[in-house]
Amino acid sequence: MRILGINCLNHDAGISVIEDGQILFAAHSERYSRVKNDKYLNDEIINEALGFGEPDKIVYYERPFLKKSRQIFAKQWDLAFRTDDLPKNYLKKWFSKKKIHYVDHHLSHAAAGYYTSPYDEAVVVVIDGIGEWDVCTVWHGKNNKLKKIKSTRYPHSLGLFYSAMTKRLDLKPCEEEYILMGMSAWGKPLYKDKLMEDFFCENDVIKLKHNLHNGVGNYLKGVEPYDLAASAQSVTEDVLERIFFNSKLLIPNVRNLVYMGGVALNCVANSNVVSKYYDNIWIMPSPGDSGSSLGCAAYMYGKKLQWVNPFLGTNIDGHYPIEQTLEALMQGKIVGVASGRAEFGPRALGNRSLLADPRGPDIKDRVNEIKKRQKFRPFAPAVLKEHAHEIFDIPVKNVPYMQFIAKCTRPDLYPAICHVDNTSRVQTVSYEDNPGFYGLIRKFYEETGCPMLLNTSLNIKGQPIVNDRKHAREFELHYDVPVFS
Repeated sequence: MRILGINCLNHDAGISVIEDGQILFAAHSERYSRVKNDKYLNDEIINEALGFGEPDKIVYYERPFLKKSRQIFAKQWDLAFRTDDLPKNYLKKWFSKKKIHYVDHHLSHAAAGYYTSPYDEAVVVVIDGIGEWDVCTVWHGKNNKLKKIKSTRYPHSLGLFYSAMTKRLDLKPCEEEYILMGMSAWGKPLYKDKLMEDFFCENDVIKLKHNLHNGVGNYLKGVEPYDLAASAQSVTEDVLERIFFNSKLLIPNVRNLVYMGGVALNCVANSNVVSKYYDNIWIMPSPGDSGSSLGCAAYMYGKKLQWVNPFLGTNIDGHYPIEQTLEALMQGKIVGVASGRAEFGPRALGNRSLLADPRGPDIKDRVNEIKKRQKFRPFAPAVLKEHAHEIFDIPVKNVPYMQFIAKCTRPDLYPAICHVDNTSRVQTVSYEDNPGFYGLIRKFYEETGCPMLLNTSLNIKGQPIVNDRKHAREFELHYDVPVFS
């Protein structure tokens, strides 16, 4: 059976196609429309998905009328009584003769994680801004079944708190939370206790004193932004401690964790908190709403999917450009690679990457200048898996998808991939993960003795990652950076 899963009309729209347990396609709408965080679908992504065959079933990632009941509760009258945002109406342009099946928002998240995980039994935790009503859920996954054990409902949302603090720092909520996370290392959590006292009830796992859906205004006006960011990050980690401590009590004696939802992208908290509670952790590389396009399809299928890797999007055919890229890197250039299938998820993992030698003292500033990012922002190392633990104190066994941070033991040797606190968001690379990318880093290591490359996404701040060969050529011409395919 071929199943097409859809997420749209909220943010970061996406489509996935599965058939008999195989993931044929999974991609983000923004990569085609070139509109960052695009909530709408487009003909290009639809046509590419349908290129895998006419679907037998179409599944949507949440229940629209349940969502509208929450909008009425929140007095969001303009949203609650609209009809053009109902998926049945919106999708009839492409699927007028097909029945649309619906899956709960948090169940889509949970299914995206559980059915792609290597575990038969796992605790599944989903934490995001908001679903229809759920904001934090704990599930027991076992024998291809998911049972909800606990639910925290709107407005008591850790994700909304973090987005509200993102907005307070003049960043874009539901998009630039990762910048707040990066800022936090530059500050001190001076206002942590005040944030806890003002916003969170003391004796609950997670209960807010106020609905933060519309932000916090000019809360603590005039304070140092880095200190406020550090305080918000520290509060978030404290609340996560409560959540994961509680999840262990709810489902004891299970050593596997599946963690999903937008909050699972907080790699600082993943290392400082989440990694302490479970022996084995799986975070599907697209844990946010776009990943729920895969989750709702997986739930409809009802069995484990054959997860191979996250390279599930548009294909740029040809051999991985090892020799050209290596030559440019040896000349001290910053170079792009656009080769093979695009990554599903927000992180570039070697197929749509901007790469550099991590040893140069000026490399970080040069890459930030190309990407038009704030200079305090860190970059990730893509390191040969067999050398990773020689250089980084990694809190988990394997980190192929940049989901955890680790202390770098030699920041003096690799300044371009170290944050101000000497941590790095590490990507381990093995031949099994990505043969071409592994081959490039391996040859770079043989030439230089450095077993890693600086790896960041092939895009400019505020723009989607390069998707196809045409976009790669445009990037090359516009930003004067060689991009090899």
